[in-house]
Amino acid sequence: MVVAGVAAPLVRKRVNAPPVVLQTIAYGAPLGLCVAARRSRARDVATCVLHMWAYLAAYKTPHDDEQAQAQRVHVRYPIVADRVLGVGELPSARLQRRLACARASPPQWTALDHALVWTHWSWFAFPHSALAYVLARHPARFPRAAVLLYAVFDAGASVYWFLPTAPPWYAAEVAAERGEPRPPVRRLMVEYGESFWRDGWGSLYSVFGGNPLAAMPSLHFATSMTAALLLAEVGPVAGAIGFGYTATLGFALVYLGEHYAVDLLGGAALAAIVRRLGPRAGPAIARTGRAVATLERLAHAEA
Repeated sequence: MVVAGVAAPLVRKRVNAPPVVLQTIAYGAPLGLCVAARRSRARDVATCVLHMWAYLAAYKTPHDDEQAQAQRVHVRYPIVADRVLGVGELPSARLQRRLACARASPPQWTALDHALVWTHWSWFAFPHSALAYVLARHPARFPRAAVLLYAVFDAGASVYWFLPTAPPWYAAEVAAERGEPRPPVRRLMVEYGESFWRDGWGSLYSVFGGNPLAAMPSLHFATSMTAALLLAEVGPVAGAIGFGYTATLGFALVYLGEHYAVDLLGGAALAAIVRRLGPRAGPAIARTGRAVATLERLAHAEA
């Protein structure tokens, strides 16, 4: 199961099978590992890694057929919602007009630009670093924390399959292609990345990108908020750091043109729903855990 689960995302574009089948096999890898290996801290970490491998496939798969996804993408509703939130103007456009430097060659970046872009890039490590902190300091809290955090990842990826939604920068590109008025929103993160990483930017972005139409809800914000709440349960200092990072990230996502403000509200709602439903799902999750533990004992007893 582990080998098949690791391989499934790699061959998904080459195998003529329904995406849901390959995705199910990918999510079987963490389960298989929990039977094949005895419980340990190393196995806990490896299980999380295998889960994120399956999640990455779930995140990227809707964009494997770019044309089909582009035909289903929703562009207008987040613009309408954000203009309401921004009192007639997109919050991203207002922030960029007031704070961003004009395009220039070479680019002129402010200290704020540096800080916000790197805050955005550091998100790839933040939720998992928070979980690692919980594991190191309060291992008894780790199983619940991992379930809550990765449930947010999975729920968000599920929405992306059924409701592909364009971020601000994509909507601007679509408007330009159609000859319509282009929303005055730049993708500052890409402009910065091209100037900072130069020739290495294309390959670097291809690794961390994969689905440009995964905007609603914002998993950047949802997972960071969940991580901050988990850190707050551990201690007030850790919680303050987590919430400080989450607030900075939220501002960065809107300012850089990566997300609409309404995407952040969707992310916050997702985090709240998962935490609210967690206790209700707890008994079923516990039963599943006991069943897997029984299989593990049987497997190693046979060995």
